[in-house]
Amino acid sequence: MRRNLFLVASFVATVGAFAQHSVVSGPDGKLKLDFDLKNGKPVYSVTYDGVQMLDESPLGFVANFADFSQNLTFVKASEKHLAYDYTMDRSKFANVKVDANNLVVTLKNDKGMTYDIDFRVSNNDIAFRYVIPNQPDRAHEKKFSIRIMKECTGFDFPSSTTTFLTPQSDAMVGWKGTKPSYEEEYDYEAPMAKKSRFGHGYTFPGLFHVGGADAEATQKQGKKKVEAKPEGWVLVSETGVSSSYCGSRLSDMKGDGLYTLEFPMMEENGGNGTIEPAFALPGATPWRTITVGTSLKPIVETTVPWDYVEAQYATQNKYKYGRGTWSWIIWQDNSINYDDQVKYIGLAKAMGYEYVLVDNWWDNNIGKKRMEELVRYAKTQGVDVFLWYSSSGYWNDIEQGPINIMSNPIVRKQYMKWMKSLGVKGIKVDFFGGDKQETMRLYEAILSDADDNGLMVIFHGCTIPRGWERMYPNYVGSEAVLASENMFFGQHACDVEARDVATHPFIRNAIGCMEFGGCFLSRTINKGNDASKHGSKRVTTDCHELATTVLFQNPIQNFALAPENLNEIGKGGAPAICLDYMRNVPTTWEETVFIDGYPGKYCVLARKSGGKWYVAGNNNTGKPLTLKLNLPMVSKGDMITVYSDDLKTLEPQKKEQKAGATVAITMANQGGFVIVK
Repeated sequence: MRRNLFLVASFVATVGAFAQHSVVSGPDGKLKLDFDLKNGKPVYSVTYDGVQMLDESPLGFVANFADFSQNLTFVKASEKHLAYDYTMDRSKFANVKVDANNLVVTLKNDKGMTYDIDFRVSNNDIAFRYVIPNQPDRAHEKKFSIRIMKECTGFDFPSSTTTFLTPQSDAMVGWKGTKPSYEEEYDYEAPMAKKSRFGHGYTFPGLFHVGGADAEATQKQGKKKVEAKPEGWVLVSETGVSSSYCGSRLSDMKGDGLYTLEFPMMEENGGNGTIEPAFALPGATPWRTITVGTSLKPIVETTVPWDYVEAQYATQNKYKYGRGTWSWIIWQDNSINYDDQVKYIGLAKAMGYEYVLVDNWWDNNIGKKRMEELVRYAKTQGVDVFLWYSSSGYWNDIEQGPINIMSNPIVRKQYMKWMKSLGVKGIKVDFFGGDKQETMRLYEAILSDADDNGLMVIFHGCTIPRGWERMYPNYVGSEAVLASENMFFGQHACDVEARDVATHPFIRNAIGCMEFGGCFLSRTINKGNDASKHGSKRVTTDCHELATTVLFQNPIQNFALAPENLNEIGKGGAPAICLDYMRNVPTTWEETVFIDGYPGKYCVLARKSGGKWYVAGNNNTGKPLTLKLNLPMVSKGDMITVYSDDLKTLEPQKKEQKAGATVAITMANQGGFVIVK
């Protein structure tokens, strides 16, 4: 085996201190993490192919009974190679091979208490966590529990870095006091700033363009891009968060390029619950993840959110993923009645979809007894049902029902048993209020109880998933993004839709399922698709909307179609070519390949399902965009079907591939395309 498959530990003296230095590289040797203990403080730095991606960054934490961030001494370092496979059925890849090098550094504080820093480094990904054994105290007893008061974990970027980040919102603001819910707009290619928009740092995941500032300056000077300093991309997030920890975020910038890990704000969840997580010993913190590349390909294709997590429970259920209709997204609250839901069940049947989602207020407007009738009727039409619930009890002012059910374990189990008896297949739980450990316990409890009753779970108005596709077998998506509903509520969201679609595959959807609820085929977003009445106006092309079905990934896709889309053109109808495509598009994928793109400007992805490839792209460059795409899944002589912005209502373009793997495509501004092979 080549030497770069192994880890190298070295010990070097520095002026005034003895520093323990360990190095771990990915299997191909390009991604390298350097660990040092300097003046008793642990630090690390990251390079890729010789380019500095993270400067010296702090590590460690402070517990309720001791400080593990300073006055430390080196105990030992051990290393090994990790190689294993696993399967997934709800993400970017069906089969994943993990090939990584593992460095474990053991440190001791001035009280004689030890802990490990567990580093995993693959060719493009780093994951690390703190592993904490039982701790002796000064009375020679042992500590069997720990409360983490602060993590010192940081990410220090070179000064040339620009950012693609979403700010953390104020707590207990927004609709009925339900924020933060990961629904703020991104800042694009922004210079690193001392203070975020609301002064609370940034939510995970965060995308950083190392060398972005230098590249921008070079372009402004009219010089060629090759004269700029080497560039790289870094995606920072976390994974493996369960009921034993809180969700975290990035701080506002400290010093020159340093972002540190922050726990939730005290005001979250109405001030209920602690902000510092606690767990039993021995135990470990969640994984902090860093994905690195000289291009965006490793960012889009990363599997690090799932590589090192494990299932929290086994399931006896076989879950079926698929497409659904959803009246609320366009017809809104007034549609949550028996008759309108029958119409959406009819739409699901006409489209060949598996599900209908019945949204808020069904408890008032339909009621439990009549819901039983509706579920039975849906089954006669070959359609299964998801039901909406509020998560809340006591931490916000949500009044949309059903409320005070999912937060109460006794009532929750009663309702889940009732749904199981009806044959309801899933629930959508909305309006969470923060990232405290108390809230993570609620997410996990809902998932566990739901699995006991054969129910899939979608979260809405919520936090990001953190490895949950692999941790929870009945988890099928989270919103945690400024999603499709905003297009109904205001024209601005429609105007920037193409920008958002060209953003999420690089950041939010890169780290987990994203329940966006998009693909509008109505031009005016109102009941009836009636241009003469009030409603936001969609500005994207129809083919742009088709492309979102591939660019966005979630195993249950509740599309923004409406019954009027089945009408004739001119009476709210959508082109037949679009409806035919939507009848056949899958929601689960075996492979994902990044083809081309830039965050906020355009994105081209290829995904494979059932042996068939779907290549999709969108354009937000402000002008028509022509690309010559190298598609490794397309060969000379292959027959491909092309859906483009000049599509007609009859047939897509079917043609034989003449030029090997190269395909030329032109997209209108705010347009898109799909190629099926």
